[in-house]
Amino acid sequence: MADKPDPAKVADTAVTFCKEYDNGDDALRTVLAVDAEHDSWTFDELPLDSGTFGELVSRDIVTKVDGEYRVSSRRGIQAGLEDEEISADRSVFDREFSSPIAFDPRAAVGLVAALGVLFAMRLWNYRSVFRGDEVVSPANDPYYYRYWTEALLAESSGVTDTSVITTLPTGAIERRPLSHSTHWFLAELLGGDQWAADTVAAWLPVVGTVLLGVVVYWLAFVATDDVRIGIASVGILALTPVHAVYTQVGFLEHRLHQYLWLGVTLLTLAWLAVDLQRRTLESTSRSAVTDHLRSPWTWLAGVAFGIALTLSMFAWGGSILMLMPVAAYVGLKVTVDVRAGHPPVLTTVPILVGLCVTGLFAAFLHFHWGWHARFTAIVSLLVVFSAVTVTGFGELWRRLEWSVGLFVGLQVIVAGVGLIAFRYVRPEDWMRLRTRADDLFFREGFAESKSLFAVDNAIIFGPLSQFGLSFYLAILVLGWACWVAYRRYEPGWLLLAVYVVFWLALAAIQGRFAAQLAVPLSVFGGMGLVWLLSWADLARDPVPFRERGVGERDGGSRGARGTAADGGERRPSFVVPGDAKTLVALVWIVLLVCGMSLFFVPSMLGQTTHSDAQFEATAVIDDHAENVDREYPETFVLSEWGDNRMYNYFVNGESELYVYAQATFEEFVTGSDPDGWYEEFAENDVGYVVTTDLSDEYPETSTQAQLHDDRGAGGDEHEPLEHYQAIYLGDDATAFAVVPGATIASTGEPGETVVVETEVTVSGETISYERDVTVSEDGSLEVTVPYAGEYAVGDRTVDVTTAAVENGETVQVE
Repeated sequence: MADKPDPAKVADTAVTFCKEYDNGDDALRTVLAVDAEHDSWTFDELPLDSGTFGELVSRDIVTKVDGEYRVSSRRGIQAGLEDEEISADRSVFDREFSSPIAFDPRAAVGLVAALGVLFAMRLWNYRSVFRGDEVVSPANDPYYYRYWTEALLAESSGVTDTSVITTLPTGAIERRPLSHSTHWFLAELLGGDQWAADTVAAWLPVVGTVLLGVVVYWLAFVATDDVRIGIASVGILALTPVHAVYTQVGFLEHRLHQYLWLGVTLLTLAWLAVDLQRRTLESTSRSAVTDHLRSPWTWLAGVAFGIALTLSMFAWGGSILMLMPVAAYVGLKVTVDVRAGHPPVLTTVPILVGLCVTGLFAAFLHFHWGWHARFTAIVSLLVVFSAVTVTGFGELWRRLEWSVGLFVGLQVIVAGVGLIAFRYVRPEDWMRLRTRADDLFFREGFAESKSLFAVDNAIIFGPLSQFGLSFYLAILVLGWACWVAYRRYEPGWLLLAVYVVFWLALAAIQGRFAAQLAVPLSVFGGMGLVWLLSWADLARDPVPFRERGVGERDGGSRGARGTAADGGERRPSFVVPGDAKTLVALVWIVLLVCGMSLFFVPSMLGQTTHSDAQFEATAVIDDHAENVDREYPETFVLSEWGDNRMYNYFVNGESELYVYAQATFEEFVTGSDPDGWYEEFAENDVGYVVTTDLSDEYPETSTQAQLHDDRGAGGDEHEPLEHYQAIYLGDDATAFAVVPGATIASTGEPGETVVVETEVTVSGETISYERDVTVSEDGSLEVTVPYAGEYAVGDRTVDVTTAAVENGETVQVE
């Protein structure tokens, strides 16, 4: 088969032909009109003279195929007529899933640099994570994933022991089975020991994010055909604060998998959309669709889409949310296919194949391995059925030539009827859907539950702090993408617009979805940045903006065919500014857009790190537990719920849950009787309590003030505590062992006040523990103390042992 002509070369030839012939434009439009009506045609069907026709053939604008004729490149001729730019050597017929930067080494250097920035920004908290031999993950949730990684490693006999992931415990199998299984598998590959588990916890988020950066570059390049936008998109993603928080070094969670597979889902769908669109520019609709379906890469993309969508679903608990934008995109794509005259029953086949792969894969993972609830598999199959139904209706609509607006209305009605039917046919699954919706959208009490556009952030500052200034550039591009998808056949921009609108709507409800939004939004942000630079005459216009009249300045066009100034030669895709003044201006604009992110990224990352005092407290607690021979559950650490998993991970390894801390800690520290909680703590095996610097938020009589400020030694408003033994004192963290306490018994004159006191040194700080005890009417004196050591009891002394304090023994004063 002969090589397909390069559309860019055909465009250049068409421009030359129009200049040399007075009616050249009319001749080319006539040829395009005839070619649109026939797959191939003869000279007799063309209303042109033989001389003009001969010129078209000799210049390879028209080519002979099997004894008849057709245009060599519809896209090239149209670009020549409209003075649009086409990137060189980008024939979609030969497009494959290969490196899109191979043709331009400078683009490769730019991509490596952008990935380097992405890598560096994810290592901002490196020193806070790597502390000696320990990996101290930021925030709280990563310790849940580390718990399951180590639990699965303890149960498995090696990397081939798949029974570990097919018989996951309930806590792991219903919510995030793919995440836990991936962490276990990679840790086993690295040796299966504690070092391997720590390595996965530390580095997998960074490695996954770099891979996502490559995917985002490729996605942007497929959508825009502009390497500069691809590189800028990676840079925008690198400097997106909310995404940096959830993918920083040590932040092992389900999110890194979700973001990566979301990116792959977008990439495969975008490739399918753009490949078909560009083929329609090259030939008739029938030929374009036929060639699209004949390409093996089309089916590879469809299958890859189905696998990526399934993996993104099983990586976390909000699985069906990954199906919703796909369903919306399929419905809208069928609509624009009908409007453009393309047969949706054929154009949508690769996507339907991918959805079938998703449905079957999800069913296998649930019914064979038990992953997720049956609800997930059922919804996946329902989406397949819905997509097939919409496609069938779309084909009927196209053939009957009915109004596209009515078709959109039909889809809305069918979706509503389907939800109502689902509610009554499967009430149990409907209730599960409502429960999951409540869990995802209406949980409160944590920072992520706040809307991205919260009023207390003046609406506009939320996006600025989460995304930086690039957010508003991206929103402008979103408006443009919606407009072009509405006005013409642009399924690629339709895809990105649907995903951005979907995740933007969810982020408006709860900010926890902002990082998912960052993946497709980074493409819009990258395009907005390149557009801003072109507007300032510091770069060529983004490829998608290069239409007639766009970018024409100084008497020359900035199209691919060059300008008057450069002699009409094609300019490279990636240009480095040639003078220092231009370079400085470019850097200033980039800093203007990205500089705010450079401020917010360190600030937001710093909010997730654990202080030196907090980490040191875990080591002291661990040593104390070993010295007094405490074992879990007696070593449970009570703290703020946002740090609770971290403390328990390092002290006892049991960091699966923080429910008890979430339910009791706030009530405990806001109360005024910490000793009154002792029975509660003894019953629930609370062995240690950690408080942090919250003194400004609580009154002086509160438990918080008694423990953290007064070290449990009493003050003007309260007595020293009996059951809290200070074992670590820091400026922003204090740790106490909860103890029965030793009871000192003595005698004295009834009504006499006896001073019981001792001094202990904790973390280099001396604590004076002093109790004023009144002798009872029978002449006896008893007082419970939390420390071991020598006590002065009036004018006598007594030694209290550690065992007495731990076991609640009575020590008699002789």
